Amino acid sequence: MKLRALIVDDESPARKELRFLLQAFEDVQIVGEAANAIEALELIHNVEYSVIFLDIDMPGINGIEMAHQLRDQPNSPAVIFTTAHEEYAFDAFSVHALDYLLKPISPKRLDEALEKVREKEKTAVVSHQTVPKNESGSPAKPLEVIPVDQRGKTILLRPDEIVYIYTDKDNVCVKTHKESYLTRFTLRDLESRLNPNQFFRSHRCYLVNIQRMRELIPYFNGTYTVVVDDAERSEIPVSRTQSRKLKEILGL
Repeated sequence: MKLRALIVDDESPARKELRFLLQAFEDVQIVGEAANAIEALELIHNVEYSVIFLDIDMPGINGIEMAHQLRDQPNSPAVIFTTAHEEYAFDAFSVHALDYLLKPISPKRLDEALEKVREKEKTAVVSHQTVPKNESGSPAKPLEVIPVDQRGKTILLRPDEIVYIYTDKDNVCVKTHKESYLTRFTLRDLESRLNPNQFFRSHRCYLVNIQRMRELIPYFNGTYTVVVDDAERSEIPVSRTQSRKLKEILGL
């Protein structure tokens, strides 16, 4: 399994040096580079990465601030900070960085950091393949209705009423034709317990009702945008990996 890497550094020579070091690892694929956090966040929104090599001292949004934003997203990529400054270490690990590499980066330390990413990826695969269980340890039943909150009371939505489901910071929201509701389920729970022939995980932050898709629009670097038939004609991102799966499902 390839580790999909993004390099984020405002200095071109630093990106070039890290790119050279990473070429020694056969299981690492450099999928993107960015010179600042704004560029990086745009890439991350559209492409799924295993790991981000993130400089800290950058103009505008620095690496620590960017990592804070990523921490609020579910299934966010591992962050490995690359910096010439030791004094940022405490702040770096406060945002759950996987490792902290001091420049100039040694191949040995880079290998150690990548091994942590490999272990994280293995854990994620095992977790994803595990059949969800209820409190008694039995396999969780498929959901026939989804309980959501509506101004202090709980209402039950049928799956066919749902256009898409998405994450908003720490919340999971269920979108119908006109309304958006909070649910206590995680996106992963809903993905595993809703009909996979009806609901498609288009992106780490979105689960979409295939029956409510109306347009598939090419976007950027192999990614797509799906237009759904809610009142707003919302546009849902489809990551590059999931774009291939969706095209297979749709017979394209």
